Amino acid sequence: MTSTLDHPILANAAPIGAVRPASSHASTGPRPLHVTTASLQFSTKAAALVLRAARVSGPVFRDDAAAITGLSISTVNRQVSALLKAGLIRERADLTPPGVVGRPRVPFEVNTDGFLTVGIHIGYQVTSITTHDLQHRVAGAISIPTPPGETPEDVVAQVGASARRFADRWVGKRLLWAGVAIGGRVTEGGVVDHPRLGWQGVPVGRLVAEALDLPVSVASHVEAMAAAEQVVNAADQSQNFLYFYAREMVGIAFSVDGTVHTPAAGPPTIGHFPTGPTVLLDPDNTGRLEQAVSDSGVLYAAQKAGVEVKTLDELRAAARTGNTVANDILVERGEVLGRTVALISDIFNPDHVILGGQAFTDYPEALPAVSKALRATTVITQRDVRVARSAITVQQKAAGAVALDAIYADPLEALAYTA
Repeated sequence: MTSTLDHPILANAAPIGAVRPASSHASTGPRPLHVTTASLQFSTKAAALVLRAARVSGPVFRDDAAAITGLSISTVNRQVSALLKAGLIRERADLTPPGVVGRPRVPFEVNTDGFLTVGIHIGYQVTSITTHDLQHRVAGAISIPTPPGETPEDVVAQVGASARRFADRWVGKRLLWAGVAIGGRVTEGGVVDHPRLGWQGVPVGRLVAEALDLPVSVASHVEAMAAAEQVVNAADQSQNFLYFYAREMVGIAFSVDGTVHTPAAGPPTIGHFPTGPTVLLDPDNTGRLEQAVSDSGVLYAAQKAGVEVKTLDELRAAARTGNTVANDILVERGEVLGRTVALISDIFNPDHVILGGQAFTDYPEALPAVSKALRATTVITQRDVRVARSAITVQQKAAGAVALDAIYADPLEALAYTA
């Protein structure tokens, strides 16, 4: 992945040391913090390739890392030495073959003990805050209602304060970077336009950087989810896929050869797509996709149909305990989504289609309806469609991918911003 680390922001922030105790926020005067718009690409820089080899194949020997990366053994040796000095990788002398002499036969792997990143996914209704090790694994997570505020800046400041309190729990760990995944359009410097929330020109990156005293990357959330799929399936570098997300909002992202396409004008907008005929969904006949299949739209349809539920969890529970109307609504949601996935997939014609978001994962009983509607609509008879591996943790994984973007892109340069 490649990130642009060129947006210094001045903030009253404490210097970030090698180990960050829980109370390390005392101000020592202004210092530059960095905010970047994550590029979400595989990086070809030597240090990034070696770190990737350690992450995907570790513990790995240096000659094997050279074969994996295509770098010369001397280049691998230099990068391994630099990454060892930085602490991002560690040697596994216990795995050295018996009888060999010399460090090239000592395998190395990613250091998952000493470092963490902070991921934040700001959703329409729920915000998740996570910490991730250098393997992208979730070390800890909390969910909070997306806070109300008089201004968007108030909302982000409250989220940042919650993230700071959560990060302070990780005594003895070095926090390297923070990542924010959010709907809408993200421009340089982590500035966000989010029509659904009514936000325009909100400096999300700067506000989170000030709250956490960390460098921050920001990305559109569906693009971040697509990037998370690349991180989770790191061994596959020929990833040409369409990522289709549905929960409270619907969206798509497209990845070609390990690069998530990030249009300058912002992510593709599909919430206005026509649904086609509906029976129980969209009782006000808007004909628009997001009003029909979003969590709030589905709940509204259930209430209009006389199902006495207040949450999606209650609706799913009703469907599973014999309420046929509740089940029919959730199945119809799957049918509408299946038709939409088919039409968009036929336009892009990707190698794979990945379905992400709780609209697909929280009621798997509707997946046959998704599949049937997709097959009935598409003109491509052999299309590989799969449900995202992240499943219910998709928002957490997306935020983690953004938080790790700069480190995976250029690990040694990224550490220079946190030292």
